[in-house]
Amino acid sequence: MQKIITLFLFLVAGSMAIAQVKDPVSWKYEAKKKSDNKYEIVITATLPKPWHIYSMKSPEGAGMPTKITFKKNPLIKLSGAIKENGKLQSEYDKNFDLTVKYYSDKVEFIQLVELKGKAKTNIAGSIQYMVCDDERCLPPATKTFDIKLP
Repeated sequence: MQKIITLFLFLVAGSMAIAQVKDPVSWKYEAKKKSDNKYEIVITATLPKPWHIYSMKSPEGAGMPTKITFKKNPLIKLSGAIKENGKLQSEYDKNFDLTVKYYSDKVEFIQLVELKGKAKTNIAGSIQYMVCDDERCLPPATKTFDIKLP
């Protein structure tokens, strides 16, 4: 009987360990003041090896491209498109039958914003992304953020 209980506990512990694959991405959010009313919003993803995150420019059907959405704020105007800063890698993926674009190690997503007036405010939003390694992909994830403009 004790062997059956031990085996059962071992199986339960093993299945829990498999089910709890932790999100390997570490996120950092900051607002850098560029001039009186202009800011650079920098969202940085840092990944340990062998994980990678898909570019916003990765084609549909090739994993899930990273998507950043900003909540509407009447005090803020977005200026231009979000830029990616990192070592972009392109590789043909036979699983998708497409060339995928991704970042390993670190990538910054940069959005310029303009503050309308002198009021203090925050910029909030969400990031949808998917990370993979050479063997598997984790389910898509969503992170929210709320960045105070200094």
